[in-house]
Amino acid sequence: MSNINVIDSIMGSGKTQYAIQRMNEASDLERFIYITPFLDEVQRIKDNVKGRTFKEPDNRNNEGTKLRSLKDLIARGEDIASTHALFRTADDEVIELLTDAGYTLILDEVMSCVEPVNVRASDIRKLERAGDIEISNNRVTWTGDPNDDSRYLDIRLTAQAGNLFYYRSKFLVWSFPPDVFKAFDDVFVMTYLFDGQIQKYYFDMHGFDFELHSVKTSGDRYVLTPYDKTSENRQELYRLIDIHQSKLNDIGKRKNALSVTYLSKRSSDIDFLKQVRNNLRSFFETHTQVKRDEVYYSTLKEIEKTIQPKGYKEPRRKKGAEKQPPKVVIPHNARATNLYGDKRAMAYIFNRYMNQDIKVFFQDNGVSISDDTYAVGELLQWIYRSRIRNGEPVELYLPSSRMRKLLKDWAEYQL
Repeated sequence: MSNINVIDSIMGSGKTQYAIQRMNEASDLERFIYITPFLDEVQRIKDNVKGRTFKEPDNRNNEGTKLRSLKDLIARGEDIASTHALFRTADDEVIELLTDAGYTLILDEVMSCVEPVNVRASDIRKLERAGDIEISNNRVTWTGDPNDDSRYLDIRLTAQAGNLFYYRSKFLVWSFPPDVFKAFDDVFVMTYLFDGQIQKYYFDMHGFDFELHSVKTSGDRYVLTPYDKTSENRQELYRLIDIHQSKLNDIGKRKNALSVTYLSKRSSDIDFLKQVRNNLRSFFETHTQVKRDEVYYSTLKEIEKTIQPKGYKEPRRKKGAEKQPPKVVIPHNARATNLYGDKRAMAYIFNRYMNQDIKVFFQDNGVSISDDTYAVGELLQWIYRSRIRNGEPVELYLPSSRMRKLLKDWAEYQL
């Protein structure tokens, strides 16, 4: 079993710098796989780790796939830097290659280890009747054409990897193979508020033991210390956030207001959408007096374009242009990117809850989850994309009364 270390340290505390330092000082006999959400962070590792050459998987091989390239690099014992998206496709062959190969995994930010698969119950029954899948003890096995490339291709590939589960007779749940983590000598997961994250519940479900650490600076070095949330100076960060208070918050008074369910139900409510659009414009134009290039906001994807206020609409991407205008609308789960470090005003038109199917999946497997810790962790990661990461103050429109309370509770160490 791997030694799993979770570096649960507040944003900006030096997690990535610690990882770079560790890799720079490691023995030549140690091999690393560094997994990060974004390609620009892959390049950062390639540029900053000295004395070893990190290779990035590509599709220049007989199979034309990055997964094949990843396997070839592991077989050759190369140091590897890649993205979450590729690592999530790991299969039995990857596990076999990693076992006893002496690799250390460094995971920059948690992975989505469990996700619902978007397939209708009628399609599941159709696949079962056609003999394409068999379901035993909730595990889905692909029994049809092993090379099927129909619209069920993603179902086939996931089932063939042994990572697909039929759950509560109505939906499929993809689960990352736990044997991947077991195949490494050491695993380092770098994140913040791990106690509220899906990967923590995944580790609990599969019985993984892990040690919690924080990162501190000691002179010009980064060192691991025992996890202690009271040393995080949360109030210092909270004071940099000017949380908007006015009648613009009335749209989020109810505890469940602005959740996925709530926004989905009101996605065709013209008056409601107009109100949100007017609120956004009022916040950016009147209350904060900022220009389009200084803001970002997030909400449910289905209503992103509908609520774009005049003067703050998403700019058109200029095909072939060397420099693109900065985005205004970003994903509500944005993390681990530095692309918005000059933004000073943000609006989070969202009330975060864990996906209900995933929540039930964990609960039915005996794992307790905290919706509140999960929500505030996602919000903090989102806020930290702004210039607050440079110690500069920001202005935040957070109309959900629940999310405002959770942020305050976090600052007071109640979460």
